[in-house]
Amino acid sequence: MPKPHQRESDSSIDASPPQSGLDRCLSRQQRLTRSSLFSETFSQNRKWVGRFMVLWLRTGEGAALRLGVVTSKKVHLRANRRNFARRRLREAYRNLRPYFSGEFDVIFVGRRSILTAEWKDVLREMLKLAQRAGIISAENLERAQQDLSLRTP
Repeated sequence: MPKPHQRESDSSIDASPPQSGLDRCLSRQQRLTRSSLFSETFSQNRKWVGRFMVLWLRTGEGAALRLGVVTSKKVHLRANRRNFARRRLREAYRNLRPYFSGEFDVIFVGRRSILTAEWKDVLREMLKLAQRAGIISAENLERAQQDLSLRTP
């Protein structure tokens, strides 16, 4: 955290990623950016529905756990609320991506209830949908729940 009147670009501030060994960034190569890939994903009709989101999977050429996020005006008419929903989905995926495996591309479609959901509930549901879709193993599921303190009481 920079001190008052100190620039963030100052070399005395350590901006290096955490030393946990897990890569939690989402570079351009890790995101779905072409609309044809979204259309192909939806046409494969592999989806799992949850309370806060819908998980769609795409298999095929170039699939490598890339992420696409969609929120429509059904989520909220105001763009800032739709953006908030997309940010929540991206952040949850960023935290859970190191535990996922497989040759799939993933699209999450946000639902209205994600706007008021508790953060841990969003993470739990994403893990549950990933398990149903088969992109997380049982041991990785346990490890993710332990690392993120998501044990259900």
